[in-house]
Amino acid sequence: MPDFFRIAIAFALVALNTMVHGTTLLLLALLKLLLPIMAVRDALTRVLVRIAESWMAVNTLMIRRLTPTRIELHTEANLQYEGWYLVLCNHASWVDIPVLQAVTNRRIPALKFFLKRELIFVPILGLAWWALDFPFMKRHSRAEIEKNPALRGQDLEAARRACARYLKLPVSVMNFVEGTRFTEAKRQQQGSPYDHLLKPRAGGVAAVLDAMGASLRSVLDVTVVYPGDKPPTMLDLLAGRIGKIEAHIVERPIPDLGTGDYESDAGYRERCQEWINGLWAQKDALIAARRAARIEPQA
Repeated sequence: MPDFFRIAIAFALVALNTMVHGTTLLLLALLKLLLPIMAVRDALTRVLVRIAESWMAVNTLMIRRLTPTRIELHTEANLQYEGWYLVLCNHASWVDIPVLQAVTNRRIPALKFFLKRELIFVPILGLAWWALDFPFMKRHSRAEIEKNPALRGQDLEAARRACARYLKLPVSVMNFVEGTRFTEAKRQQQGSPYDHLLKPRAGGVAAVLDAMGASLRSVLDVTVVYPGDKPPTMLDLLAGRIGKIEAHIVERPIPDLGTGDYESDAGYRERCQEWINGLWAQKDALIAARRAARIEPQA
């Protein structure tokens, strides 16, 4: 099938799936917004999560049926639907998100992504993300903080407040700790010590551990490996130009980093960064090993 027709069919079906599930989700989201009764909101949140899980399941089914792409799961984890997880993953492409959904949906609680505060104003989607309790964070640049020191730590405090809400209902708090998608140009600009990854940032992870550490079951360390050196695009996925994608999940214990304030305690900050740098070194080695094993090239 020519790429144009495959993309058109896949896009139309994804849009139809989104419209069907999204209409119901948005109606319930409006009800949640208009009824500020916590018991009602909590009940609606459970229903909204089930709708989102159904939407993801249909999207995964369409990828399986409409494209030759195979998403292969390698796991050293005892995944459970009832439990709280911190999920860490490398970020190479927007394709990471449907891959993560395919390998985690209904195996663990629904993923909650940290989003930029500005995204809450996106028509329709902003309300949907709010209704699903996605945490919104206002990120301040170093220049903004230097100009106004009162801004320091506000983004981490927002993360703590968001995570505190998750203690009522099992969730998987998802964090792309590199902060942006991988490109070779970004890697070189950063002076990243890794061959296949950008430098990880530990601040958001520290905020989650601070707010939820006692409730978290474990850390799920996810590594997504694509064929070839260049990460694929969503168009590559819809056009069926990707062969096999590997997702490796390793379950790790919650680290014992002691206590401290990430912003003001240099020792605690160093321990957090050292722990996550160690994970990233192992992740980089895994990607190199799988590439060396000659994962099949893109179709």
